[in-house]
Amino acid sequence: MRSSNPVFSRRGFGRDNGYAGFNTAPRAGGPAVATQANPYAQPTGNPYAQNPYAQQQQYGAPPQAPAAAGRMTIDDVVMRTGTTLGVLVVTAALAWALLPVDDANISRSYGIGIGAALIAMVLGFVQAFKRKASPALILTYAAFEGVFLGVISSIVDNRIADGAAMQAVLGTMAVFAGVLVAYKAGWIRVNRRFYGFVMAAALGFILLMAVNLLFAVIGGGDGLGFRSGALGILFGVIGIILGACFLALDFKQVEDGIAYGAPREEAWLAAFGLTLTLVWIYLEFLRLISILNSD
Repeated sequence: MRSSNPVFSRRGFGRDNGYAGFNTAPRAGGPAVATQANPYAQPTGNPYAQNPYAQQQQYGAPPQAPAAAGRMTIDDVVMRTGTTLGVLVVTAALAWALLPVDDANISRSYGIGIGAALIAMVLGFVQAFKRKASPALILTYAAFEGVFLGVISSIVDNRIADGAAMQAVLGTMAVFAGVLVAYKAGWIRVNRRFYGFVMAAALGFILLMAVNLLFAVIGGGDGLGFRSGALGILFGVIGIILGACFLALDFKQVEDGIAYGAPREEAWLAAFGLTLTLVWIYLEFLRLISILNSD
């Protein structure tokens, strides 16, 4: 299991990568045959073939495996996600308190925030392309991401819309809870078609934002207007919906990783992916609130 957020994952849920739940059908030649040397030989679709509980072939959610020593559990994911988000929240609070955004200090604080964002982005890409999770790298990413979020939230809250940060937090929590309930109730079915749709929409969204940024740098203002006015509101809502779709993909990867007996350290990758997605949703809420108040 790689990063839960498919935008940053090399392995993701590709057709031929054999990730649990999306390519569990055996390849040409049929499923592997158990022998005395390997009594738990698995079809090639299971990336954790040593797990004797993952032999059932299906396209949907895999069977739940009993807990085993050294295997990822939901408690592992919750604890590591809580730790990662805790580091992010603490550094965000410190940045809010220690980096004022009044007229005399806003340039310095904004510069520090942007620098922290760039460092966090680099660390995020490094972790996304690593074969194994690095807890230190993930927590360092969370620390720098928190500094950026603290500065940008303070700017929006103090200079554009009073209470915007709390509104964005509540909106992010509401989306998380809503997607979790919908996923557990079976209202959201994560399959190849769902994944393909989300990835196509996400790539289109990111390309449009990149083009808008390029025009803004060249011509000034808001470029093509994707981040202001009616178009800005529309794209803000689309960004939040995409974040909700990423959450569903995250939940699917966590569920499959547990069921297929992923190693315990994979819980850090799950935490990393969930943190990326929650930051995405929070920033989209913050941007949407800013546009609504600016207009």
